[in-house]
Amino acid sequence: MGWADDDPLPAFKTFRTSCKPIAAQKSPIADSKALGTSLRDPCIAARAEDISESAKAREFFEKNFTPLQISRIGEDAGFVTGYYEPIVDGSRVQTDVYNVPVYRRPSNLFVRGYSQANASMPNKGQVFRKVGRRKLVPYYDRAEIEDGAIAGRGLEVVWLKSQTDLLFIQIQGSARIKLEDGSIVRINYDAHNGYPYTPVGRVLIERNIIPKDQMSMQKIREYMETSPDAAKELRRFNRSYVFFREVKLAADDEAVGAQGVPLTAGRSIAVDKSLHVYGTPFFIEGNLPIESDTSNTPFRKLMIAQDTGSAIIGPARADIYFGAGADAGRVAGRLKNPARFVMLLPNSLDPVARGKTMPLPEDRPSATIAKLFPQTEPAKETPKEPVKEVSKETSKDASKEQPKDSSKDSAKSAPSKDQPAAAQTPTVATAPAVAAPAPVAQAVPLPEARPKTAPDVASAATVKPDTPRRKRHHRRYRHRQ
Repeated sequence: MGWADDDPLPAFKTFRTSCKPIAAQKSPIADSKALGTSLRDPCIAARAEDISESAKAREFFEKNFTPLQISRIGEDAGFVTGYYEPIVDGSRVQTDVYNVPVYRRPSNLFVRGYSQANASMPNKGQVFRKVGRRKLVPYYDRAEIEDGAIAGRGLEVVWLKSQTDLLFIQIQGSARIKLEDGSIVRINYDAHNGYPYTPVGRVLIERNIIPKDQMSMQKIREYMETSPDAAKELRRFNRSYVFFREVKLAADDEAVGAQGVPLTAGRSIAVDKSLHVYGTPFFIEGNLPIESDTSNTPFRKLMIAQDTGSAIIGPARADIYFGAGADAGRVAGRLKNPARFVMLLPNSLDPVARGKTMPLPEDRPSATIAKLFPQTEPAKETPKEPVKEVSKETSKDASKEQPKDSSKDSAKSAPSKDQPAAAQTPTVATAPAVAAPAPVAQAVPLPEARPKTAPDVASAATVKPDTPRRKRHHRRYRHRQ
């Protein structure tokens, strides 16, 4: 099972395609990723051989590579999804039917470290637009662009029938536009507006519109087509917007991936380019819904990393390319499954030595530290109820209704035996709580009064009588002349 069940010949041909730009580098630039520049030696060997038999292709990989299973720390398996190249009807000119523009990269779009002369911009990171000569502000988001922020500037490549078609093309990264005369226009990813991608399917799941176990691209399309007003709001949750360029490919040629080489249906995958090197072979094993929504088709194939995507994050994460058209879209749209990842390391690479130079994530805090610093949201402060003012008359009435036998209250107001009366702080007798029918005095405690203005004094010894102030006579002096 597994490796022996797959025919590695198509994977070898795909790998050989990726090796063309790798082997052509005379002085490869040092790469901080896991494999670095170690693919150069097996790529030179692959370009030198013309293999046409499955047995020899298997022998090539077993001779030049060492398998290593990979996954996230603490997890056993990775995760796979699928993508494809849509084929959509369109027009070169705007009409009543075709009125949704596909924009090329605007001239005022700016990415640090890149210029307009670059073939394509990165699919992650900040993107700005120039205002004047020096000022940079974040680029327009999806809502602003749909509302016409860059309309009328001659940026339209083609026109489509609906915003839903455009959204799916932006998610996939490329498309074949079938014009009214039967010709095909090929478009490919060129730049984005700098906002992170938000999956619209996740929004539908969180709103309980589509159950998680039934989610697929087909379900999303059906919802958008039947609810156009809700679809507009849903699209704008994803503020990311993709710009395209027209590429010169034949109608039957496969799409070009981020590595710059044509993709192979069923053998090319998109990976996290911040971790992996294009051209790396991965053996992926799992049970996927290839034949139908409920099927568990065994999938055990050697795949080659040739593309990337903003939603592809992590070491054991891949997007499988299934080709072009509606059938490929149906298969790709229902993939969201766990799978086992085995990366093939070139024999020239020592994983132990290479691992010593790779940064590792910080250790998780211990249970003791986690208790001391719990990751919980701070409790919201509840506003205190304002203290109601009680008039002096109410306090006097309450004191009259108080029973005479109140030993506890008198003990509180009397001076302590341990201290002389003169050293005691003047204590004011406050009206205690009164039983019904005096709810006001019972519910609200009386505020403490100042000693000089207290209506009732507990003991005369605790209050000193007021002594008249001694008059001071100030003698006036006349300055001598």
